[in-house]
Amino acid sequence: MKLTKEQEQDIKDQQSLENKTKRVTSSALEKILYTALPVLDHGFVRVIDYMGDDTSIVQSARVSYGKGTKKVSTDEGLIKYLMRHWHSTPFEMCEIKYHIKLPIFIARQWIRHRTANVNEYSARYSILDKEFYIPSKDQLSAQSKSNRQGRGALITGEQADEVLKILKDDATRTYDNYEKMLNERFDGTIIDENKDGLARELARMNLTLNSYTQWYWKTDLLNLLNFLFLRADTHAQYEIRVYAEAMLETVKKWVPITHAAFLDYRVGAVHVSAKGKKVIQQMAKGKQVTYESSGLSKREWNELMTSFEFTEKII
Repeated sequence: MKLTKEQEQDIKDQQSLENKTKRVTSSALEKILYTALPVLDHGFVRVIDYMGDDTSIVQSARVSYGKGTKKVSTDEGLIKYLMRHWHSTPFEMCEIKYHIKLPIFIARQWIRHRTANVNEYSARYSILDKEFYIPSKDQLSAQSKSNRQGRGALITGEQADEVLKILKDDATRTYDNYEKMLNERFDGTIIDENKDGLARELARMNLTLNSYTQWYWKTDLLNLLNFLFLRADTHAQYEIRVYAEAMLETVKKWVPITHAAFLDYRVGAVHVSAKGKKVIQQMAKGKQVTYESSGLSKREWNELMTSFEFTEKII
């Protein structure tokens, strides 16, 4: 991911600002504020602004007038309790705003999380950058035979080369035609002084979905953690997962106690159904339990066995 000299200067200008505040701040997050954290080939994640920290969660849970005299260890215990028992509103008291550059097809998947304030780059007003997401060879996988929305075995050799060539050629050709219809290149130069360009809102419809867009995405901590729980998961699509992983690192800097509790009680936890709980209880007592007697579906049984690293899976 390369930034233009103008973009780099904008970031330096923002980071050079000094503002005094009586509000709580996170020293670790302040160090990377405005920094463009690279994701994929041309994308990035930037923290633009935030409100609150771990103490804000504790303060709202206690409905106190300030930080008070509680020890950090006591705050940690309360945050763990809140996370463990699925309390939600205290985590809504912290907010964060990101500037994100991402491929359009990932943006359309991302926007399904309708729990944020979003303002996207307008291709009706401006010309999109001449940048496209081209996956690396180690991400070229065939369609999964068991999961309709997942990836299967890696595509290699000449087939991989052909796929990459198609992606590059299609993106380049459609962007060239985009500029031709606009009668204007992405750097602002006019192609033919004797022609009128097609309206930007029409010309954009021919672009490929691996073109990059940008948006400001603002959300509270509770909804951010819900997003990360789904999108930083190993089962999430790779292209959105790497964005979620970058954002998870910013959460670690912002609210480290909450981050640790999130990893412990959400990401690393195992959630089972009532039937699954009964199976585990019987196994813990040394009783023999089979798939046929469990009352679980084949998929539920295999997921339960995988979660607890048991070998009694069925094919």
